[in-house]
Amino acid sequence: MGNKTSLIKILVVDDSRIMQNILKNSFAPTEAWGRTEFLTASDGEEALKVISENEVDILFLDWNMPKLDGLAVLKKLRQNDKYKELPIIMITSEAAKYNIIEAMKAGVSDYIIKPATKKVLVEKVKKCILGSNN
Repeated sequence: MGNKTSLIKILVVDDSRIMQNILKNSFAPTEAWGRTEFLTASDGEEALKVISENEVDILFLDWNMPKLDGLAVLKKLRQNDKYKELPIIMITSEAAKYNIIEAMKAGVSDYIIKPATKKVLVEKVKKCILGSNN
């Protein structure tokens, strides 16, 4: 991932268009990566379909969605060897400690409580994709 010509594909799974747009607008090309391409899904079932049809580098996942919630999507993906290493960042208003623990047990890569700043979003992606904290 380390060069400016690289492309990262980000799947944003959130039933809020506003949240999808906030995430999209947070990821201009940086020194850490080149361009970003966004895929979106509005519920868990759609997310599983999109991810099965596309190679994605990182997944932002809301918890509360229709049809299939984020935790169920996370568990399904982690059961599949193809997605065991996929960086999955839960971004949700679920701030209770037991929710965070449940997501961690299910294999989430990181957890962001809404609302999140652009700085936090970018730092989490760098950490997940590049393995760095800067």
